[in-house]
Amino acid sequence: MDFPVDVALAEAVPRLPTGDGWWYEIKFDGHRAVIWREAETVRVQARSGRDVTRAWMDLAVAALHTLRPGTVLDGEAVIYRHGRVDFSAAQSRAASSPARARALAAEWPATFAAWDVLQHPDLGDVRGRPYTERRGLLLDLLEDVPPPLQVVPATDDPTVAQAWYETLTDVGIEGLVAKRASSPYRAGRIWQKVRHADTVDARVIGYTGPAARPRAVVVELPDARHRLSQALTAPLAAAVSAHIATSAPGRRKRSRDLGSYTTVAPGLTVEVLAGTTRHGVVTVTRVR
Repeated sequence: MDFPVDVALAEAVPRLPTGDGWWYEIKFDGHRAVIWREAETVRVQARSGRDVTRAWMDLAVAALHTLRPGTVLDGEAVIYRHGRVDFSAAQSRAASSPARARALAAEWPATFAAWDVLQHPDLGDVRGRPYTERRGLLLDLLEDVPPPLQVVPATDDPTVAQAWYETLTDVGIEGLVAKRASSPYRAGRIWQKVRHADTVDARVIGYTGPAARPRAVVVELPDARHRLSQALTAPLAAAVSAHIATSAPGRRKRSRDLGSYTTVAPGLTVEVLAGTTRHGVVTVTRVR
């Protein structure tokens, strides 16, 4: 397996999926990290594919001493402050110079919350194996490994998962990730996530796809940032289409961050999950 690897992602959904074959993991609010334990060293990869080892050197050193060569783990670099997961602390670390990162690590060391094994030291690339099999391999690999490397808690019981969701907010847990038991690991939004988040109003400034069935909307958030939404559900798309039909024709625009879209006349407001607004894509929950 070659560095860097394209990582799996999760799509934000309004409620936890249930039924046979679902597993649920606690979602930590940190920085995505893939740890590569190579023959003589360790590299830490960001979600983007960048090598961010120098920002997370404390995790790299721990992995060097505790993981077997040929191990590649996917997970989250997390920092606890005052007993809570602190995303801003993780963000500061990720954006720091090597010298500053060392100073921050001395004051607030990181934890690696591992949720998947992509390469096994004996079995090689295991991304094609089912989630439950990879989960078992991960537990075996980290069974005797001390902190700061740890395995993310998981359950196939939706009642337990719901209890986690409702009771762990005090320690900064932001939600849950749902994964299919039979699913292999592959790039793209193959998982689902539910996050603790209120909604905020956002002004619709454009849409993608045909006017009769928009695929997504471009919104302006309260802080004036522009974001592209997740794919709209059929009822949301119908409501947006109704506004477009009664408005003046829009014009085509192209943005480096948002891609191509068609502008829409003012007057349409949607609610988006506040917990998604710091990312590049937001989730629309209702048309106002």
